Amino acid sequence: MLKNKTKKTIISENYLNKNALGKIKGLIGIKNPEVIIFKTRFGIHTFLLKFPIDVLILDKKNKVMKLKIKLMPNRVFFWSIKFDTVIEMPVGFIEKSKTEVGDKLTLA
Repeated sequence: MLKNKTKKTIISENYLNKNALGKIKGLIGIKNPEVIIFKTRFGIHTFLLKFPIDVLILDKKNKVMKLKIKLMPNRVFFWSIKFDTVIEMPVGFIEKSKTEVGDKLTLA
């Protein structure tokens, strides 16, 4: 379960942890978006995606350092190399959970 500890909301009941190979593919080729978590530095792209996604960038203490609501297909999204945890999710999850920069998340 992925929770916003600060707001006491649930972001997602379940999620997938992706390894090095899985992060290369991310949500490409998926018809129904799901929540995935993986490690990478400084940026992602949405080339070949067929739908927009919401994105959260976390620090080592699972604090939200950057977010992007409705990242459209064929775009890039960059952040500081200090942060390496990425959560990609269907559009609406950030808004529904009221997640903002500075919120602390728990991944259980």
